[in-house]
Amino acid sequence: MEISERVSLIKRHTADVLGENEIEGVLKRVSKPRHYIGFEISGKIHLGTGIVCMAKVKDMIEAGVRASIFLADWHTWINDKLGGDREVIKRVAVGYFKEGLKASLLCVGAKPSDVEFVLGSELYHHNDSYWQTVIEVSKHTTLARIKRSITIMGRKEGESIDFAKLIYPPMQVADIFSQGIHFPHAGLDQRKAQVIARDVALKLKLSALRDDNGNVIKPIAIHHPLVLGLGKPPIWPVSKENLQEMLSELKMSKSKPDSCVFIHDSPDEIKRKVKNAFCPEGEVGFNPVLDWAKNLVFRLGRGLEVKRPEKFGGDVSYSSFEKLERDFKEKKLHPADLKSAVAEEIVEILRPAREHFSKGAPKRALEEFEKIYSRC
Repeated sequence: MEISERVSLIKRHTADVLGENEIEGVLKRVSKPRHYIGFEISGKIHLGTGIVCMAKVKDMIEAGVRASIFLADWHTWINDKLGGDREVIKRVAVGYFKEGLKASLLCVGAKPSDVEFVLGSELYHHNDSYWQTVIEVSKHTTLARIKRSITIMGRKEGESIDFAKLIYPPMQVADIFSQGIHFPHAGLDQRKAQVIARDVALKLKLSALRDDNGNVIKPIAIHHPLVLGLGKPPIWPVSKENLQEMLSELKMSKSKPDSCVFIHDSPDEIKRKVKNAFCPEGEVGFNPVLDWAKNLVFRLGRGLEVKRPEKFGGDVSYSSFEKLERDFKEKKLHPADLKSAVAEEIVEILRPAREHFSKGAPKRALEEFEKIYSRC
């Protein structure tokens, strides 16, 4: 594959790339570039974590980058998830969560065997160089900056926290350098950690990222878009100026189960949730259902088939999001018809995940996790 094609795959469907103009150089100077994306082990896997993230992982694989998924059990413990029980967190990480991400890879047409899974505990165990990297990153980062970065944990800036949570951002940055990651990948809500990684990259002596010739380089941070939850914003209408600021709060969240779809939801559950979604007629500035059509349906190269009676215009097919958005804005497409069509596509996209969790070890892992989650 030509370098230009690889660059295009890495850049496509991203919300932000830090170091975009450096991609070609890294691909030329690094024979085996590495990617990673890390996840806290908390809650059921929804469309944002499963489909949006894994679709980007597939792009990286096709671009000839070695892809890995980091199961961040220590970060989960620090952030008080799953009751703060380390053994439970670890069991869920290598059980339900790993199986869920494998199922999600199948949903986007990728092979799970093409991805390396790394458990945080295993990376850190008897690994002096990792903890050395944590300290080296910390020596080039101020306390004030770390305090501002706790938003990557879903915490609010200025929130009262225990000291352990201040170790979280340097650890997340150290995860990149200790594994030799050239393309760290995350959602936009993790951007502050990626900025720190690039800012300290050229200052590191013991844990620097290098190309094949030994030259110190910066990691190139890839950010996929955050998919919206289905609920109505707390303030409506949302101005364009405030929308970007509120995006992290409005993203799909497992803590609001009726505003998100989990990868193993039944077809009836999916249709119910989408039917009740916030979707004002003609509204394209903030519309979760249109957002799902763009970032899930069309993102995966699928079209949208709208079924409706002749008296309401008859059936219509959309092969581009732009045409869909235009028709909706001009009120040629009713919210109920849009919801129905999007729901049907989501049902089909998630078919491999439902099948994956319908039997054997994945089914047992999901059942065990549901029991654990109900107690937390």
